[in-house]
Parts: sequence; structure tokens; C-alpha cells
Amino acid sequence: MRIGINTPVVTRFPGSHSPWEASAGIEEIAQIAAAADRLEFHHLTCSEHVAVPAPLAEARGGTYWDPLSTLGYLAARTDRIRLATQVLVLGYHHPLEIAKRYGTLDAISAGRLILGLGVGSLREEFELLDVPFDDRGLRADDALLALRSALSGRQPSYSGRYYRFAEMIVDPHAVQPKVPLWIGGRSARSLRRACELGDGWVPFGLAFDELRALLSRRQLPEGFEVVLSTGHLDPLQDPVMARQQLERAARAGATIVSVGLNATSADHYCEQLAALADIRTRHFPSPEKG
Repeated sequence: MRIGINTPVVTRFPGSHSPWEASAGIEEIAQIAAAADRLEFHHLTCSEHVAVPAPLAEARGGTYWDPLSTLGYLAARTDRIRLATQVLVLGYHHPLEIAKRYGTLDAISAGRLILGLGVGSLREEFELLDVPFDDRGLRADDALLALRSALSGRQPSYSGRYYRFAEMIVDPHAVQPKVPLWIGGRSARSLRRACELGDGWVPFGLAFDELRALLSRRQLPEGFEVVLSTGHLDPLQDPVMARQQLERAARAGATIVSVGLNATSADHYCEQLAALADIRTRHFPSPEKG
């Protein structure tokens, strides 16, 4: 079983983060990333919002570390763990901007980038950035096609409905021949977009029964990743529940599981990682894949 971590500190949703995270900084994040790397966890995450309207922050949270600078720093503090944006909002960026900035991250991390990408839903943020909101789905589809053309080549070209480029140099660029694109969302449409234009699906806010039902309606492409979250686990205090949640995710269709961990400090979080790695080794003995 491949298990990634929903990185603490970098995103603080109301009611779902621990008090210690409010005063933690990059050294605590790097300590946790290094422990996850050493214990052979699959990936760590960092999400994106540029600015959240203050009234909405009560429900969505207001803390979102910038994924590019955060993951770039963590790339230098780790050796093998994959670096996943979960998720970038496609409409906020030109595809070549993503290809250049995150392609550079892929290059400096020796090919460890996973691009988690989403359509976005926060109209106020779109308006703040002066980017169109109403046709964001169609724009996202075109951006995904453009990204696939641009990520791994020095002189990409693409001509689509919204994006066109040719005879442009993007250097450095991603070193992976095919950077994994994981599509976020919680609808049948997001799963269809992921199957048609991506390499994996990262749903949120759905129960395992709902996820199983959605997945059962589609023939998934070969090698397609289904990245399901267990929510927060406490493997030190309740290892049975932690194992059961991993099993439930697998039965729902997960090929990769993302977890959060209850903790009172960065040191405690690392202890929880070690306990979870032990559960993985004892109960899910298949070797980790990169």
C-alpha cells in the first residue's frame, strides 16, 4: 500500500488542524517531511489559494502556504518522497507558467513532482485575479491538454480553444517524460475529466460509499491512480482504527491513500508516522512504489 501525507501546517482548515500547527514554521514542516521520506511514504502535499475572502475563511480556512516555494524547500530536505500540489487551480495560471515553474521543481527534485490540479470554485478569488469564472471548466480542460504538451519538452507547441503557443523555449522543464496529473474534485464530471485528461483522481468531501459508487460507474484507464483520504488517524493510540480506515479506503477503490495524523507537536507527528509505517509493514506488506 502506498500512503502519502496531507502535510500539516501548510493548510489549516477550521476544526481539522491541531493547536501546535498555528505557531509552527518551515523547520517543523521539514522535520516531518524528512521523517516521511525516511519512512518511505509516497508523497506529501501542499495546496493553493492566493487570497481567501475574510468572511469565507471561517469555513475554508485562511492559511495556505504557497506550494511552489514550500515544495521547492522540501525538495532540498528530502531524497525520494514525491511532491504533490493538491491542488493548483488551473484558471489562475497560464499553462506555460505552470510548465516552467513546476517543471523546474521537477528538475531540481530529480523527477519527484506530482501535479494535482483543479478547476476551482471560489468566484471571489477568480475575480480578484481578473480571470474568467463562468467558463472555468472548459478552460481547465484546454489547460490540461496544453500542459500535457508543454511539461516535458524544451520547445512545446499547442493550439486549442483558449491556449496557443509555438516556437517558445521552456528551459528548464520537467525531467519526467510524463508528469503525473491528478485531478481534484467531488463530482462525476471531475472523475470523467481525470480519466480523459489526467493520470489520477483526488476527490474530497465524499464518504467511502459515495466514492465506491462513483468509481463503479466508470472503466478506469490502466495505471490510473485513485487517491483517497482517510481523514485524521491516531496510529499510536488506536492502531486498529488506523488499519481499518486504510482497509476501507482500499475497498472503496484507492490505489494510493492520503492521511492526516493527530499530533500535539512536530515530534509527536513524526512518532505517529513511525507507528503508521509499522502498520503498513505488518498489515499491508506489498513493497512501496515510487
